[in-house]
Formats: sequence, C-alpha cells, structure tokens
Amino acid sequence: MHADGDQFAAACTGLAQSVLREIAQHLATLAAKGETGVIDLRSLPMNQADRDELEEGLGRGDVEVTLNVAGMSEIWETRYSGVWWVRHFGADNQIAVERIEIAAVPEILMTHGADIAAAAARLRQDLADDSSTSKGEDAAHVRP
Repeated sequence: MHADGDQFAAACTGLAQSVLREIAQHLATLAAKGETGVIDLRSLPMNQADRDELEEGLGRGDVEVTLNVAGMSEIWETRYSGVWWVRHFGADNQIAVERIEIAAVPEILMTHGADIAAAAARLRQDLADDSSTSKGEDAAHVRP
C-alpha cells in the first residue's frame, strides 16, 4: 500500500470506489450481453489520490501496448479481463485522453473495415505481382 495510508485515505474523495462499482456493472453487461462501456476519467473531478486508488484497485494484467500513431498512447489490460486503461498523450507529452474501456479489445486496437478491405486488395495485388514475376523467372530457366 502507501507509506502513509491515513494521509492517502484522507486525500481520497471516494470517487475511485464509485468508478470501480461502475466498471463492475459494465463488466457484468459485457459478459452477459456483449455490450461495451467507456468511462472518461478526464471528465471526472478525480484528484491524484483518487487516480492512484483506482489504478491500484484495478491493477495491471499481462497485456500492455504502446502506440505511436498521431501521438503516443499507452494501453494496458487491468487484472480484470476486459477492463482496459487507455491513455493518449498530446504533443506536449501531457495526458490528453484517459479512459477505462470495458471491451474484449480496446477501440483503438480494432482494425477498421475500410483498412481491412484495402489490405485485402493490396495482398491480392502483391500476390499477383509475385506470381507474374515468378512466371517470368521460370520461363528464363526453361531451355528449349
């Protein structure tokens, strides 16, 4: 725990416990109905002690991801499967977005349909290009 538990407890507002209860409800809904949920931590009046309490309460699981797409992002699954902590940093390296996602996979890690379609077309084209290159090489090695 913390070096001075009494001071930590006094600084907490109880908001972390409320967020944990909300996460529990979302997680039950995800398990029963497959419906995802999101809690925007930046919109809540949490102080640092509340954030620390929430992070300690959720813990960290085995999966951690760092992305560098339009800024740095850190994503980790908590010790509760399906509960993800997602942080996006702005250009000033300050936290711009911080949220808890209750889902099988966080939204930022999901591949969009248009990207999948483009990848399928690109792979077909690459295979066609490789096939025509291979046929040309095979023809060069055939002797009359």
